[in-house]
Amino acid sequence: MSTNIVIVGGGHAAAQLCAGLAEAGQGGRVHLVCEEATIPYHRPPLSKTFLKSPDEQPQQHRAEAWYAESGITMHLGDAALAIDRAARTVTLQSGTVLGWERLVLATGTRARRLSALAGLSNVALLRAADEAAQLRSLLAAAQHVTVLGGGFIGLEVAATALALGKQVLVLESAPRLLSRAVSPELSAHVLATHRAAGMDLRVGVQSGALQIDGPRLMAIEVDGAPQPIDLLLLGIGAVPETALAEAAGLECADGIVVDAYMQTSDERVLAVGDCTRFPDRRAGQALRLESVQNANDQARTAVATLTGAPRPHDAVPWFWSDQGSLRLQMAGLVPAPGTPGHVTVRRPGASAASFSLLHYVDGQLRCVESVNAPVDHMMSRKLLEAGRSPDPAVAADPAVPLKTHLA
Repeated sequence: MSTNIVIVGGGHAAAQLCAGLAEAGQGGRVHLVCEEATIPYHRPPLSKTFLKSPDEQPQQHRAEAWYAESGITMHLGDAALAIDRAARTVTLQSGTVLGWERLVLATGTRARRLSALAGLSNVALLRAADEAAQLRSLLAAAQHVTVLGGGFIGLEVAATALALGKQVLVLESAPRLLSRAVSPELSAHVLATHRAAGMDLRVGVQSGALQIDGPRLMAIEVDGAPQPIDLLLLGIGAVPETALAEAAGLECADGIVVDAYMQTSDERVLAVGDCTRFPDRRAGQALRLESVQNANDQARTAVATLTGAPRPHDAVPWFWSDQGSLRLQMAGLVPAPGTPGHVTVRRPGASAASFSLLHYVDGQLRCVESVNAPVDHMMSRKLLEAGRSPDPAVAADPAVPLKTHLA
């Protein structure tokens, strides 16, 4: 029987998993299968610093030599096509068949697409490095950038384009920005800040007919009127890559379903990162989260499972997004609108552009959203991890450091 651990994926979760297994002395058992032809790299810079500099290269998690020194076998540019759970094999695009004792799916997500816009030369997506390189080239030639979608990726690219001197229009169909991720109060602040910086940002808009001429999108109907298009970025969310898991008969439901130890419906197969739907103790339900933190934490849980020292995943989720002058940092999960007992207090920061929003439910601290307040964000994470809920009135007093409540 094979003693291999085969990891399918090349994102943050896969990179962290390789690091953890190498540290545990298991690198020689690992085969890393990446559809992309490059070794794992950091994805957050793709929407920011990478787009700003024509010479910027993807920032690798670790140098290629590290993988060789750790004994990890790389299969780059060779996508996994099929899993045979009975035979414990994975077949790659090249025809290579890898045997495994344990298999880990770290397949991540793919950018949501619109079929009507497929293949058009001035329509871009952003998830992988090749897409970022294409967008960077298109940005250099464009004067006006339209972003369809007011989520994190869309707003980060919009802020970057604005900093490059482009005219920027953001179209969001929902009544507010970032509606699935942040509170209405934070949405309003983000909207006001970007508008003040010169961004044309419209919410609650409806997109309609497309005007296409050959390989280019010429215009898109917005609330009944044609909007000319120079360059369009689709930032309408992402969907989990579950096709491989589904074909193998693993349980999936808007993500690959895993338990607290990152095991799928087949305990020999694990899954980690953005592609998973996992049980969250604090939320009291299964979640699928798209964040670097979640990918890294789940990878650590998977390492513990794979090395025979299992411990359940129980991490406080946290996120960040850099958008022009905004450094957004969130710890915990924002209570759903209308949650009984939900109270929000505002904690002023060091300047008018700095503050935190603390969200309580029935007196228990559930989430803290920070704007340009990194110290408060770090302390908020520690409070949530420790299960501390300082009195809202005291927590809102900037004269009292949040670390005081950890004593």
